[in-house]
Amino acid sequence: MSPFADLLEALAFEPQRLGKLRHLTRYLSRTPDPDRGYALGALAGTLDLAAAKPALLRRLVETRVDPVLFALSYDYVGDLAETVALIWPSRPPTEDPPRLGEVVEMLASAHRTSVPGLLEAMLDRLDASGRLALVKLITGGLRVGLSARLARTALAEYGAVPVEAIEEVWHGLDPPYTELFAWLEGRAPPPRAEGRGLFRPVMLAHPLEEAELSHLDPAAFAAEWKWDGIRVQAVAEGGRRRLYARSGDEITAGFPDLLPALDFEGALDGELVIASGGTVRPFADLQSRLNRKAPAPALMERLPAAIIAYDALSLEGEDLRARSFAERRARLETWHAARAPDRITLSPLLPFASWEELAARRAEPPGPAVEGVMLKRRDSPYLAGRVKGHWWKWKRDPFTIDAVLLYAQRGHGKRSSFYSDYTFGVWADDGLVPVGKAYFGFSDAELKEIDRFVRAHTVGRFGPVREVTHTEEEGLVLEIAFEGLQRSARHRSGIAMRFPRVARLRWDKRPAQADRLATLEALLAAIEAGGG
Repeated sequence: MSPFADLLEALAFEPQRLGKLRHLTRYLSRTPDPDRGYALGALAGTLDLAAAKPALLRRLVETRVDPVLFALSYDYVGDLAETVALIWPSRPPTEDPPRLGEVVEMLASAHRTSVPGLLEAMLDRLDASGRLALVKLITGGLRVGLSARLARTALAEYGAVPVEAIEEVWHGLDPPYTELFAWLEGRAPPPRAEGRGLFRPVMLAHPLEEAELSHLDPAAFAAEWKWDGIRVQAVAEGGRRRLYARSGDEITAGFPDLLPALDFEGALDGELVIASGGTVRPFADLQSRLNRKAPAPALMERLPAAIIAYDALSLEGEDLRARSFAERRARLETWHAARAPDRITLSPLLPFASWEELAARRAEPPGPAVEGVMLKRRDSPYLAGRVKGHWWKWKRDPFTIDAVLLYAQRGHGKRSSFYSDYTFGVWADDGLVPVGKAYFGFSDAELKEIDRFVRAHTVGRFGPVREVTHTEEEGLVLEIAFEGLQRSARHRSGIAMRFPRVARLRWDKRPAQADRLATLEALLAAIEAGGG
């Protein structure tokens, strides 16, 4: 367990993405099977040790420690793994510390009644660092800032292969991934993954600036609406039905109401939305369904999920990704017309003869669930990653308001010395009310200007947060750009912004000249009515 414990500590204290990649790649190269595969599964969220629950750990500790002392310590520390690791009164070990593979395999094969004894013996064999790693492992609470995508990226770097090659087979494999490592080290062919309901690496679009349109031929592109949902891949193969987010994370459990619609053989690319009565609902409705492992029937009935399909990666056993977009789209339309699947609609293509004509359509979207338009080369194959020149996203111009800086908090990583996270507000009848937070959009030079203002105009401190001057005559006005608004019961203003960022510093304005809450409420009403 010691190498795994050292890895968790290194990852937890490393703020940079590249640093985390280096730590994990080094661990994979120095650690033998099956330990490295189990570590990878734990970090990527694919390792399930359901036999050990937090409640069991608490009961176990209370057999060794005064329960009142443990409760007070847990309340003070606030983290179960850290509390157990530090308070456990270990006995002199009679055996060497267990390896990670030994821990996982023993717990995975243990009968429920024998788990407490196994855990007690393991905790006795480990030092505080090892106990911390063990408890984090069995509770699934690693919290080291490493996503499943980043873990796959480390694998790709370790094996010197594209990350898309890892993603092609990832969901068909299980820890400890011995066949995957054998392939990456040149000891075996790539694992086979056909017909197993697997994720395909997605094709991504580049943001389009209007100045670039003059270099593009309108006749070479197809256009469709850019829907305001989440990118999803619906896969049905060999009797397996799965939904994946664009990151490759499986989200099937959160949308069981969609599974009956996946009555086909193939893989579709599209947008997951909430739709009812033929109308695509705002993104705020979809947010109520996200990150729920077991949504209640009443929630699914009130907010029914649907897929707006815009590409076919495979159909009826044929991989279509090497074919042109025009061919794939024709196959998708033929399939949809023949099957008419419930809850799967097609994203309509938008006819246009010139960029001016398309710009006019973009300016008048059919409803609040549209962010802009997508442009796709008709001859484009489906290429993994963000390959410039094939797909473009031409989003609507953002909304902007002038708001007043209320609070600031230090950032992370290279920004840890600066106040870079900002809460801002607009005027209501009883003063300024917060309407959002932003932590990007400004240059390094502007960050230093804001930081100086925060330090010189602090009027209150609340832990890591500083309150700054914000009167009608004195304060900092920020021009905030954002993609949309939604109603929110969590905010005093009743409104939440989507993707807010700092567009400009308005040193030329007094706070009294900032916008009012009524302006946002009117904008929200227009968006909800489809006119935003």
